[in-house]
Amino acid sequence: MNYKKSILICIPFFIASAIIVFNSCRKDDHLANPLGTRVYTTLDRTIIPANVSSWPVMYPYEVSKFPSFPQYGAWTYGPGLDYQKRLDLMPTGYNGSLETKSARLINFFAITDAHMTDEETPASAMYFGYKGGFIGGYSPVLLFTTQVFDAAIRTINSLHKENPFDFGISMGDACNNMQYNELRWYIDVLDGKKIIPDSGIQDDPKPGPGNDYQNEFQAEGLDQTIPWYQTMGNHDHFWTGLLPPDDAARTVYVGEEILNVGNVLQHPYDPKPFESRGIYMGSIDGSTPLGEITGIGAVANFPVPPKVHAADPNRRSLLKEQWMNEFFNTTSKPVGHGFSQANVNLKFTSYSFEPKADLPIKVIVLDDTQDNNDPHNNFYAHSSIDEAGYNWLVSELEKGQSEGKLMIISSHIPVGVLPADNGMGWSESAAVSESDFIAKLHTYPNLILWIAGHRHVNQVTPMPSTDPTHPENGFWEVETTSLRDFPQQFRTFEIIRNSDKTISIFATNVDPIMQESSLPALSRYYAVAAQQIFDVQKPYAPSFSYNAELVKQLTPEMQMKIQNYGTPIIN
Repeated sequence: MNYKKSILICIPFFIASAIIVFNSCRKDDHLANPLGTRVYTTLDRTIIPANVSSWPVMYPYEVSKFPSFPQYGAWTYGPGLDYQKRLDLMPTGYNGSLETKSARLINFFAITDAHMTDEETPASAMYFGYKGGFIGGYSPVLLFTTQVFDAAIRTINSLHKENPFDFGISMGDACNNMQYNELRWYIDVLDGKKIIPDSGIQDDPKPGPGNDYQNEFQAEGLDQTIPWYQTMGNHDHFWTGLLPPDDAARTVYVGEEILNVGNVLQHPYDPKPFESRGIYMGSIDGSTPLGEITGIGAVANFPVPPKVHAADPNRRSLLKEQWMNEFFNTTSKPVGHGFSQANVNLKFTSYSFEPKADLPIKVIVLDDTQDNNDPHNNFYAHSSIDEAGYNWLVSELEKGQSEGKLMIISSHIPVGVLPADNGMGWSESAAVSESDFIAKLHTYPNLILWIAGHRHVNQVTPMPSTDPTHPENGFWEVETTSLRDFPQQFRTFEIIRNSDKTISIFATNVDPIMQESSLPALSRYYAVAAQQIFDVQKPYAPSFSYNAELVKQLTPEMQMKIQNYGTPIIN
């Protein structure tokens, strides 16, 4: 799959009649046909943003100026990325030279941080990003989250025809702002329904179908033969992923007046952030082709409180149990997408499942977001686990180990990659310390992989055993980037049984198919421009992509158990 494509320079152009910028590339049959016989992955080619260091500094909201500075949003196709063979968990001296691939065990895809966004909500946090600073608060990509998600699903369906997936999983942040309409768009895209990515008054910035971010479109839907499962993220039950809203803030969601709060991102943190006032957070005027921001800035600048065009009850914010309950209103499989009625009744958002009845692999879906009542409240973006969640996880790991099953943990927030004082690090309110938590994980040699999202980065982190005589106690942690922010990717994972009693986990980044001059292609242009403007530091520059073969030692018991499992590979 190491096809090398000549570099194509993609230059944005301006369609005057629509006042919309598109990223136009040379026509390519595989890109133009999402249902073609082949999809290019980052094994074949990568996307490299243009260098803007010599160009004038641009504010994120100055979308109308992008065409005057064509490096913004411009990108090239770079070379593909081979699998980096990682032996970090293996004994000293192991080099894999005698290993051959024996059998395919399982193949699945992972998506995360799709951030379905109602850009017209009166309860946004745009103020913190429209002039830079916090990319999660605002960037122009928020106009196209539904279209990009649909493009990702179409790409997954095409890959499925080449190498069928056994299941798919999302690692959270389906919603951007815990809203009912955002969650419905997310589920309905996966179900293949008609999507109207609009709220309040039905807007049409450019008359005609399929030519602006507010237009109705038909989602393809995930192939019905692929079951998909859901993990909860912090944006799924907190205001913009940062804070649990109070009753007054929940009222703002379904009203007309734009949210008025203080600078909730400022140190020291306000213990009652939604009781402070002083700044209107802003919203998008959905009648404007470029999604112009309205009602943003200091309260003193507004003689009367700014409003959105219309209130909408479908913008209501969801409690955990309400969020879970929506996954039962679906036409794709399985109903509930991992959550049971017991999960809803108990307001408990973790569960486990076994993707193949004839294969000893277990997936543990862990909600490691903070509880709404967590006293460690300088933003609720930390990884955390309470006593009930910890005891449940230990029970699931003990059961999986005793039953001789390889185990994968899916959570929204990764562990062991950030210091505790980081805004996304381990919460000091967790039931156990992070070091003790990871030490406990190292007592389960059948734990092979932890997958996560949250940080919008692609990163592979080895979690090696602390006992050199038992390398099988280590596991791999793989983070996957957001579908919203550049590089807008998902991952595929294929687990292979090797001839030398090890397994290999092949982790591959995939760019969604985005047809020339389509709305998803426009989103990619905006995503590249946002990355250039915000200059978010991420691993594996300049493409921020990484493909790896992750080798893991198995216990003698698991070596014996799985030696006859899988689809044989002819070497």
